[in-house]
Amino acid sequence: GCNLACKFCQNWDISKSREIDVLASRAAPADIARTAHELGCRSVAFTYNDPTIFWEYAADVADACHDQGIKAVAVTAGYMCPEPRAEFYRRVDAANVDLKAFTEDFYRKVCVSHLRNVLDTLAYLRHQTNVWLEITTLLIPGRNDSDAEVAAECRWIRENLGVDVPVHFTAFHPDYKMMDTPATPTATLTRAHETLMN
Repeated sequence: GCNLACKFCQNWDISKSREIDVLASRAAPADIARTAHELGCRSVAFTYNDPTIFWEYAADVADACHDQGIKAVAVTAGYMCPEPRAEFYRRVDAANVDLKAFTEDFYRKVCVSHLRNVLDTLAYLRHQTNVWLEITTLLIPGRNDSDAEVAAECRWIRENLGVDVPVHFTAFHPDYKMMDTPATPTATLTRAHETLMN
């Protein structure tokens, strides 16, 4: 599941599924940690289903993993209230936050959410935790890929998070409720990378 409703979701067939309910009732945190340890995993990642919607369970899994010497990673939209956010991220070692776009209009119309909450989470992770932070932005043609928007995002990251936070720009492919939008051209990714590096 997910607490956003992004029309472009690249993982909708997983994130809109109710299977997490079944998993949580069958996979005890200690079982997950033990299996990861037996398989030689160095980390366990909460991904495709945003861990913010099952943060208590994810936190228990993270604790069990730490008992086995295994790191816990959150791949998330970063949309979380301050109190549970603090409780969750004190148990997480790394986070990759999807910064969906850099305008409130995009977040409101395309994700049914708000940009400010995500920016607050990014600043919190960077300045109030020891969580390793990375950011990913999926560039969608005609929606969030303008040179001006990418430049504004890069500037905000530099000024508010620093120049050493890894940023990934990824390519959109038509999916879910945005099948009529073309895939991201390679040139768009190249321009975004150049903007980030300047």
